[in-house]
Amino acid sequence: MTESTTPGTRLWTPKGFREDDWVHVENAEALAGNGRFILPLQAFLVLDDDVRKSAKERIGVLLQPGDELDKIVGLLDQLSLVALAFSAFNDGRSFSKGELLRSRHNFKGAIRATGQVLVDQLPHMLRLGFDEFEVSNPVLLKRLEEGRTGGLPVYYQPAVEPEAKGPKYSWRRKRPS
Repeated sequence: MTESTTPGTRLWTPKGFREDDWVHVENAEALAGNGRFILPLQAFLVLDDDVRKSAKERIGVLLQPGDELDKIVGLLDQLSLVALAFSAFNDGRSFSKGELLRSRHNFKGAIRATGQVLVDQLPHMLRLGFDEFEVSNPVLLKRLEEGRTGGLPVYYQPAVEPEAKGPKYSWRRKRPS
């Protein structure tokens, strides 16, 4: 079993930092042991249906930006976690996948951001339905330790979570306090 989480990475949720009980692995051989494992898409897809169903609480899948979300849509009931990789700051495909998982496919499990989780992206990820973050960026780690998630107080786009309308303009929304 190989662990792909980089040293110095901490797991943060909106409730704060916590221990991570998930391990990134390269193949399904890890399922023979105890624990919870995040598999690459191809390793997840080759699993037998019975294995996926019986180990639902122990299996997560990692989607890279170029992986197609449609490949797991019919299998979402066999997953308790979907990890979406952010391999470059200028690649927004994982943002779209996170939003689609919540709004179109009604995925109720955890959606985790992994890779380059950056300071200015966190508020957007939260609004789109991400609820777990593998954070290694030192600036973001420091801000989260101080209890600051950042973001702008007013925004125009709707999100997964309903928000209060801003004063005077129906299209201006206020960030929840």
